[in-house]
Amino acid sequence: MLTEILPFRVNLDATMIAGISLWSLALYLGLSPVGEWVMYQLNRWFNFAERSLYTSQAEFERTRKARESQNAFYASLFSIIPFIVVGIFLNWGVEVSLGRSWAISMGILASMGCGVYELGRRSEQSSE
Repeated sequence: MLTEILPFRVNLDATMIAGISLWSLALYLGLSPVGEWVMYQLNRWFNFAERSLYTSQAEFERTRKARESQNAFYASLFSIIPFIVVGIFLNWGVEVSLGRSWAISMGILASMGCGVYELGRRSEQSSE
């Protein structure tokens, strides 16, 4: 299907996709305050950029709640992109240094470790 759309061949390896996904998940869990900050900044930027599209203040205020909800949704989706990019480099680094089978194993270990860390961090926040 991709060869019909694109004029060049794209090789998608399931091992590579799994490793990138695991490393991205580990980063997203381990660096959740950074993810929340990125989401907040994207939401601010989306709201600011959309304000310039309206000439009427009344029309802008009338549709404000729906647009802000939509922008928050888009910000939450786009906030994972930096983690995917860094996950690509981490997966590549582990594949080059330790081998292909270790990339998934290390990704699983990193995801579990960061998940436990995030649970502890949230537990500590709720107890304060």
